Order: sequence, then C-alpha cells, then structure tokens
Amino acid sequence: MEHKAYWALKFLNFDEALLGQKRKLQLLELEEMRLNAYESSRLYKENVKAYHDKKLLKKDFRPGQQVLLFNSRLKLFPGKLKCKWCGPFTIKEVKPYGAVELFDPESETLDRTWIVNGQRLKLYHGGNIKRLTIIMQLQDP
Repeated sequence: MEHKAYWALKFLNFDEALLGQKRKLQLLELEEMRLNAYESSRLYKENVKAYHDKKLLKKDFRPGQQVLLFNSRLKLFPGKLKCKWCGPFTIKEVKPYGAVELFDPESETLDRTWIVNGQRLKLYHGGNIKRLTIIMQLQDP
C-alpha cells in the first residue's frame, strides 16, 4: 500500500523534501507577518496616545479660585440639554499630579472638602447658576 502511495506522489511530481521546505518557508513567512502586525499595532497605539496627550490641556489652578465641577455621575434624568456642570466651588488646595481639593462656600459646614481630578474642573468666570435641587419621594411597593 505504501509503495502505491509513493508512486502516486511521484506520478503527480510531488517531492516530499521540497514540500517540507516549502511548508517551512510558509511558516516562517507567517511568523514574520505576525511580528509585523505586533510592531504595527504598537506604533499605532503610540501615535494615538501622543495625539490624545497633545489634546489634553494643562490647567493651572490656584487656591481661592472658583471652579465648576463636571458631574459625570448625574444619570437620573438623561437628556442632552441638562447641564452637567455644578458649582461654583472654591479651591482649598492644589495637590500634586492634578488632584484638587474643593469645598463648597455655600454649605453649612465649611470643613467638608473633597478631592477631585483637575481634568473635571473648569474656571468659573461669574454669572448666575441655578443650583439643581431635586427631592424625590421614594415609596415602598
């Protein structure tokens, strides 16, 4: 049986040694393509990171300034026209690496402060801001 398979391969001009070399070359080409894909992906990620880092604005805050805070967790009433900026708040202290300590000058207790990321703040230039106060009555079902 093996003898017939050998002659069938010979008849079709298949050489096992050449087929083995061709298969090794195909595997090497595949490995090279995989490595090129990793390199291309790494370069793409570096370029995207550089682009986004370039778009970040450096914000210099000082204690005593008034700022507005972006409230990204306000999801009770979804809508495009709802203002997600709340405040104004006063900066108590600017910490390293962009952290800012805020306090609300209109609250009853002036000792209540919290720390937020400086990227969530923008300077308040004055004007009236309606403070959103919502009272929701929750009932047991």
